[in-house]
Amino acid sequence: MSQVKENDTVKVHYTGKLKSGQIFDSSLEREPLEFTLGQGMLIPGFEKAVIDMKVNDKKTVDIPMEEAYGDVIKELFHKVEKTQLPPEMEPAVGLGLASRDAQGNEHQFRIVEVNEDHVIVDGNHPLAGQELVFELELVEIK
Repeated sequence: MSQVKENDTVKVHYTGKLKSGQIFDSSLEREPLEFTLGQGMLIPGFEKAVIDMKVNDKKTVDIPMEEAYGDVIKELFHKVEKTQLPPEMEPAVGLGLASRDAQGNEHQFRIVEVNEDHVIVDGNHPLAGQELVFELELVEIK
């Protein structure tokens, strides 16, 4: 039986959890995730975990933050004056925002603090700074 190797296209069912056990994503109620290893489409720790698996193999892996979404980068927190927000927006902690830079690239932010005249937004991935746990099942090697 063949094992997953670099550049293989695979289908994987997964459940992603925080160390606390809280589930943040799962493919179990939908189609399995299909991807090609080595293209940087997924976090490095997830790809490493799939290497050498065989069809129908199941395993649980701990992925350190360095192989997931990295550490929280303080420089990605920004103060935004409320006057810069759309007038109809009611700022609230957890609300997502998007903005474009001078080159037209879109950046995603979350409001993490609301003050009288400004908000603090965070441009880090929501799972930055977290160690993750994935339950994996290899469904297919293409």
